[in-house]
Amino acid sequence: MFAELQPYLPILIPLVVIQIILLITALLHLNKHPQVKMGSKNLWIFIIIFLNIVGPVLYFLIGRGDE
Repeated sequence: MFAELQPYLPILIPLVVIQIILLITALLHLNKHPQVKMGSKNLWIFIIIFLNIVGPVLYFLIGRGDE
C-alpha cells in the first residue's frame, strides 16, 4: 500500500502541512477574538475543522470579525 502512495508523497506532504498550519492558525485566531462576522463561533469551529483547507480560508476571508 505504501508503494502505491510513494509517487504522490511530494504533493501530499506539503498539502498536509499547509492544512495543519491553517487549521491551528484559524482556531487560535477564533479563540482569541470574541466576534465573528457571520454565524457563531461554534459554526466556524465546525467549518474550520471539517472543511480541511477550504474551511480556514473561508474563515479568514468572510468569517473573521473586526479587530
